[in-house]
Amino acid sequence: MEIIRCHRCPRLRAHCAEVAALKRAAYKEETYWGLPVPGFGDPRAWLVLIGLAPGAHGSNRTGRMFTGDASGAWLYAELHRQGLASRSVSERAGDGLRLDGVFITAAGRCAPPGNKPLPEELERCRPFLVRELDALRDARVRLALGKIGHDAFLAARRAQGMAEMKPRPRFGHGAAHALPEGGWLLDSYHPSQQNTSTRALTPAMWRSVFDTALRLGNRL
Repeated sequence: MEIIRCHRCPRLRAHCAEVAALKRAAYKEETYWGLPVPGFGDPRAWLVLIGLAPGAHGSNRTGRMFTGDASGAWLYAELHRQGLASRSVSERAGDGLRLDGVFITAAGRCAPPGNKPLPEELERCRPFLVRELDALRDARVRLALGKIGHDAFLAARRAQGMAEMKPRPRFGHGAAHALPEGGWLLDSYHPSQQNTSTRALTPAMWRSVFDTALRLGNRL
């Protein structure tokens, strides 16, 4: 798979490899993935989630988007509650978890130092997101998890040749933006540990976003 073999961002590849070699104490007996992480989910998804990038000891360890860390615990628990995932816990690639109508991807595919990819790194990664969006022909709702996910979707949409949206949609938790070509862009704060621990994102706020996604998806 081309994503896994990608070496466009030496800084990120070096960081992922270093984290995989040093490991966190709690995972010292595990073999880290340590490579770019591909998208995951149902190829006929109506709902596409766009996150930031893999976590150093989450997806960079397990090899699957939003898997193995606190953000993933929030995400998969809610997907399961909504009937969109076969189980509420995502442990690692190959654990039997299946998504129904959902595909999960991200603006960046390598874990960045400090969770902060550089703009040029996101730009180099954009073609992978564009290809996924092109392939997900049944998508009706794109849920951006954080402003970087929001901006990444709009940039990918431009790369697809879609008409520019004026005024440009502004990111805001719970904001829903109708797309000229049909469907919706829906925004949410990212379920990062920083956001959830400070209650910038609460369980009620998180649940409400998915309730909205289901309503929007069913209207089309």
